[in-house]
Amino acid sequence: MAKDKKKVKIFRKKKHTPESKIIEELQAKYENIDEGKITKFTDLPLSQKTLKGLKGNDYIQLTDIQRQSIGLALRGNDILGAAKTGSGKTLAFLVPILESLYCKQWTRLDGIGALIITPTRELAYQIYETLRKVGHYHEISAGLIIGGKDLKFEKKRMDQCNIIICTPGRLLQHMDENPLFDCINMKILVLDEADRCLDMGFEQTMNSIIENLPPKRQTLLYSATQTKSVRDLARLSLKDPLYVSVHEHATHTTPEGLQQSYIVCELEEKISVLWSFIRNHLKQKIIVFFSSCKQVKYIYESFCRLRPGISLLSLYGTLHQLKRMSIYESFCKKQHAVLFATDIAARGLDFPTVNWVVQMDCPEDTNAYIHRAGRTARFQKGGESLLVLLASETAIIDQLKERKIPISMIRINMGKLQSPHRKLEALLARDVALKETAQRAFIAYIKSVFLMKDKTVFNVHKLNTDAFANSLGLAVPPRIRFLQKMQKKTIKSEENTDKKNNVKIDTVGDNNQLMKSEEISNFKNEASKSYAFNDDDSDDDSELLTVKRKNVDVDDIPSIPELDEINSNSNKIKAITKAAVAKKILRKKIVPNKKIAFDDDGQEVIDTAKSKVSELARKYETEVESGINIELAKQILREEDRFDKQRFREKIKEKHREQKRKLKESKKQKEKDKDDEEQEEDFDNDVVSESSGPDTSWLPDPDKIYGKEESCQSGNDTSDEEASTASKDSDDSEISQVHKPTKRKLVTIEEVKRKKRKGNHSELKLDEELALQLLQN
Repeated sequence: MAKDKKKVKIFRKKKHTPESKIIEELQAKYENIDEGKITKFTDLPLSQKTLKGLKGNDYIQLTDIQRQSIGLALRGNDILGAAKTGSGKTLAFLVPILESLYCKQWTRLDGIGALIITPTRELAYQIYETLRKVGHYHEISAGLIIGGKDLKFEKKRMDQCNIIICTPGRLLQHMDENPLFDCINMKILVLDEADRCLDMGFEQTMNSIIENLPPKRQTLLYSATQTKSVRDLARLSLKDPLYVSVHEHATHTTPEGLQQSYIVCELEEKISVLWSFIRNHLKQKIIVFFSSCKQVKYIYESFCRLRPGISLLSLYGTLHQLKRMSIYESFCKKQHAVLFATDIAARGLDFPTVNWVVQMDCPEDTNAYIHRAGRTARFQKGGESLLVLLASETAIIDQLKERKIPISMIRINMGKLQSPHRKLEALLARDVALKETAQRAFIAYIKSVFLMKDKTVFNVHKLNTDAFANSLGLAVPPRIRFLQKMQKKTIKSEENTDKKNNVKIDTVGDNNQLMKSEEISNFKNEASKSYAFNDDDSDDDSELLTVKRKNVDVDDIPSIPELDEINSNSNKIKAITKAAVAKKILRKKIVPNKKIAFDDDGQEVIDTAKSKVSELARKYETEVESGINIELAKQILREEDRFDKQRFREKIKEKHREQKRKLKESKKQKEKDKDDEEQEEDFDNDVVSESSGPDTSWLPDPDKIYGKEESCQSGNDTSDEEASTASKDSDDSEISQVHKPTKRKLVTIEEVKRKKRKGNHSELKLDEELALQLLQN
């Protein structure tokens, strides 16, 4: 057999092109990028590591903003990128950052190469997660620097990060406090949602950050509502920036797949509208926007207890950062849920498959509306948006239409609304903490409307606050203190202007004076509504000092001097407040909760345990001096000690008197007890003597009066004979005692009872003797 020939595999060395040469080839192709022809990421001159990361996460097709901006960014130009929400702006700046650092062969030893600043923490977290996916194969480190996380952990690793995604506040903190933070080599600065980063809220922080950044850098600005302010661009020191707006000439500013509508309802019907909307959309994903954190908190807590039948979540600024991130992730994963949120969820966040965006409170401006509504209908998908307006806020519809936003009005049947008003009242009655949350939500909404800049849309005086408070479940509307303060300031300013214009009511004619008096009466009614005692327990606050009768003759009403002074000095009208009453009490030096006792002569009885007795101490208490006079305090203590010793002596004397009195009473009691014992002994003797029979010694002898009966002699016993002989012997004594019976001691019922208590033995003995006597007779 022929031996099998071994197959030998020959390994040939592949020609290894150095990485520097690959980078040069890529950079040479940057100038030849034709934005009109490329449609995929593979058409761009990108590194294999970036393409592999994009392909692994299904990023294949280029969007409009990516196609027009990536090529310009690779060439090193400053860019102002504007595109609709959900159009892929994040990759439009992440891909140029990765390619720029890759071409420069950036390592950890080189420090920070790129800085990405976002207005919200959730958006920074979302960008960080996208960078981790796309840049997985690059040897570049990235760090997420946001508030609410461990600052010490961030400080130790700051010098190892090449790309930093951050919020403005935490970045400035590292710039000021962390010695490891060094951005001298930074090449690229990115502002996502640039118009929000550069507005008044972050103005001072951003100015401080920009001062610390190197002037030689590439700057990329992206937003759905891009800023064109020369002032903002000058702050960033941009060099020949290119404005890329792919949808500037589009028919609509918002995505085409977004259906937008609005409804007009009363303020007190908003809660019913929201509750009914959620109950009718239990199988969909909804985001509900409110204007303040306290509103979100109250609606979330109350609706969770009402149990609408769908998962509820809340996202607002005062939550802990870890909880905010967990809520963000859980809402992204859920298929059917309702997220109550403030405007921190309005910018940049990509929640998948959101069906509805409901704006319960009118947005601040058209930009805020665009960003809110842009949470749905992303990446050429469909979605719906609903805007809930008051009758006084419909002016914003014209502004939206001027910005090419197609929105149509729809009407709802208010009769079919499901109102949770009664259930909310019951919840607030049981839970005091929830009631306080409702009160804070009420004040927060009024304040948000008051602080809005556009007064043509927002008018706080047209709000029916009482009905709105009742719709939240509050029986009594809370006091709106900041409005009262503002009204006081306006009244004072009006008074000052009147004084400057020398307006005097007394010098005006009859007709004008009548008009002035009507204005003054109206002013009084308004002032009484807003400044009178408006306690939470009072139900009729708004009807205090209001007109109840009309066409009444003024002459018939008796004049009151206080009211006459108010009418004469109308410019000096002051509202009666609790603070004014307290000051009045202080001026009168009335001490609250103090009880004063008086004796029969009308003199004040001083409680020595609670108040000072000596005159020196009282003078010292009334004087208002700074510091403590030690010598005077010692003298006061000596005086008080003298009174205390005297009071102590009186107590001892009173104690001795009480002891003597008790001794006398005890002696008297002993003597009385002895008398009682003697009386009891006499009573016992009387009872023994009576037991032998009735005492007949005082009766006369019947034999002498009637004579002896013969019939009776034969039947007499020996006892009768003995009795007769005894009677003969004592004849004279018996006759002398006929009309003088022996004195018997009177026995009271109490002594008999006492005798009975001593025992039943003596009673039995007496009964036996009595029975024997009767038998003998």
